[in-house]
Amino acid sequence: MTAATRNKVLSLYSRMFRIARNWQALSGVKQDTEAERNYIVLEARSLFRQNQKLTDQESVKRCIDECEARIEIGLHYRNPFPRASYLPPMGLATQKGRRLLGQQRLRRQAKPVYLQSQDDT
Repeated sequence: MTAATRNKVLSLYSRMFRIARNWQALSGVKQDTEAERNYIVLEARSLFRQNQKLTDQESVKRCIDECEARIEIGLHYRNPFPRASYLPPMGLATQKGRRLLGQQRLRRQAKPVYLQSQDDT
């Protein structure tokens, strides 16, 4: 990892904690604010630790883009939780084999950048 990339990742990491420290829930309820702050901190820690061993510049760039997108979306909508992607689960694939594999590939490609780290359910 280059020094510039390392600095960018560390600045994003510290930015996440600054956002969590100053976060206020839209409802104004103290319990909601604390729950959302805890979610931000735990999500940031888990994702950064999960990706700390990445060395490929392309995958690091994708993770940085995802982090920036999630920050901007969270601040804009005042909601720290990832926005849902409204793709029907295997809506077009009714057969097994090549069509199913093609549908899975299309779903991976259609996944928004801010949901790349989320598990497929």
